[in-house]
Amino acid sequence: MKFFASKKPTKKHNTADDDEDDYFPSPSSSPTKSPIKSPAKSPTKKPPRPDSPSSRESKPRTPRSLARQATDPGSSSSSRRKKIDPDTHPLNLPPEQRKRLSALSAMSARSSMDIDKESSNGGSPSSSSPQSHQAAQSPQPGPQTAPQPAPTNSFTVPVTNGVNGANGPASAEDGDVPVPPPHKSQPSSPTQTAADDAETFKNEGNKFFKAKDYTRAIEFYTKAVVLQPDSATYLGNRAAAYMSAGRYEDALEDCKKAAGLDPHNSKILLRLARIYTSLGRPEEAISTFGHIQPLPSAKDMAPAKEMLQHLAAAKGAFQDGRGSSMVLYALDKAESLLGVGALKPRKWQLMRGETLLKMGDANSVGESQNISMSLLRSNSQDPEALVLRGRGLYAQGENDKAVQHFRKALSLDPDFKDAVKWLRIVQKLDRMKEEGNSHYKSGQWQAAIDKYGAALEIDPSNKGTNSKILQNRALCRIKLKLYDEAIADCDRAISLDPNYLKARKTKANALGQADKWEDAVREWKAIQELEPEDRSIAKEIRKAELELKKAQRKDYYKILGIEKTADDNAVKKAYRKLAIVHHPDKNPGNLEAEARFKDISEAYETLSDPQ
Repeated sequence: MKFFASKKPTKKHNTADDDEDDYFPSPSSSPTKSPIKSPAKSPTKKPPRPDSPSSRESKPRTPRSLARQATDPGSSSSSRRKKIDPDTHPLNLPPEQRKRLSALSAMSARSSMDIDKESSNGGSPSSSSPQSHQAAQSPQPGPQTAPQPAPTNSFTVPVTNGVNGANGPASAEDGDVPVPPPHKSQPSSPTQTAADDAETFKNEGNKFFKAKDYTRAIEFYTKAVVLQPDSATYLGNRAAAYMSAGRYEDALEDCKKAAGLDPHNSKILLRLARIYTSLGRPEEAISTFGHIQPLPSAKDMAPAKEMLQHLAAAKGAFQDGRGSSMVLYALDKAESLLGVGALKPRKWQLMRGETLLKMGDANSVGESQNISMSLLRSNSQDPEALVLRGRGLYAQGENDKAVQHFRKALSLDPDFKDAVKWLRIVQKLDRMKEEGNSHYKSGQWQAAIDKYGAALEIDPSNKGTNSKILQNRALCRIKLKLYDEAIADCDRAISLDPNYLKARKTKANALGQADKWEDAVREWKAIQELEPEDRSIAKEIRKAELELKKAQRKDYYKILGIEKTADDNAVKKAYRKLAIVHHPDKNPGNLEAEARFKDISEAYETLSDPQ
């Protein structure tokens, strides 16, 4: 395989020997004699004719030509030159020629990142090119010293380039190989601090706050607070976002911390006062206003002051018993000033629940029960809520469950007076009621009436239980034929509980037994409207109507006040006696006496008629 391709001469008079003389110098001009001798000599050969610049530029550069040029000292007039076989491998060249060939090949293969030593020391750019380096080693006069382009495809002997070569550092025998310059990093940007990051998060939070995306605003404000936990500004911003999101308790915590860090910041203090108002704590809001200098405007303080006035009115009406409706109205006004979505204060709910219990009707008691259960869902260990729940059960007649709630409240707070009070009331009332029922079952009507009367005095406010006791007492009075008193007890029970149908039925029976059938029919029909599915009511209505028809017939014996077995003499005697009393002459202008006299006369004539 040939490593050096021979170039056809560009001029007809040049021979192959001429080309070899151009590549290799003569022994006399070389600084060091080559140990290799040319196999053939031409002592009569003329000096080679120099090539023109155009002909040299047209010749392609090969590794063989580079090697010859590197070993040529530039003497074109040598008398004798040694010729080397063109097919000689570079490794078979003399040591000095091989070194020059290796150095030249290394310089031609350098990357763009290598910097020439002479160039880095201030030399001209031309001094770092391979051509100038070649000229410095082998100066040649004449046209042959013209700069030659670097070969594109050249054979290279492995030479290390720099200290990081695979075969270790470059040695002096490898030629003057430049070392790459040290890496220089670009100047870095200023370091981002935690304060800068926190400010960035705050700005992002502000954007979301303005867009009313309070959840995202809270998220970024929280990141800022984590980085700068002692920043009153970041805490205040997050408190504002919490307020807008309806999270007033979280807002209060942040705002109190911010006020502690910056106690003279009027903006933070004003926000704190508004949070207190939104939570239903007007006293603390007004106290906070007092620490702001200058004082806030009347408009800023108006909601807190108005809320405080409504609460005072509600408490006064509640304690004085001036009316449940007044308490509820004042509470409604105060609650309207709470923050949007804020929970109603626990004390307000307890006051409303107790007021509804005092109203006593079924709907009010049901609303009170809803309040107590809501409070217990939030805190099942709340003694006041347990007592409120127990009182509602007691009002609904579920005394056993009520006692359980009172006892649980006492287990949580043994000194809770309300729990002790209501537990005793329920237990005493149950005892008296049971004793009355026992007397009723044994037929001791008067004893039962006495026990029921004592039970009614224990808790006059309990409408549900008292209505049942009154109905039981009415039954006892019917047994004793005390119809009017029985009807009065039933009317009282119905006034306490209009939907108490059992008391209505007892009243209808009492009216019938008192021969007030017209009233009895009216009462039974009213009961049927309230309970249309009960078929027994229709039977009672038919029975009362029949008795009414019978009562509407005139009972002449009854008019004269005699028995139905009386004879004619008894009839005549009774007539004369009543006629003297009810005669119109003795009762002038008395229409009732006149009507009575007519009935007496009609009865006498009817009963005296033998037919």
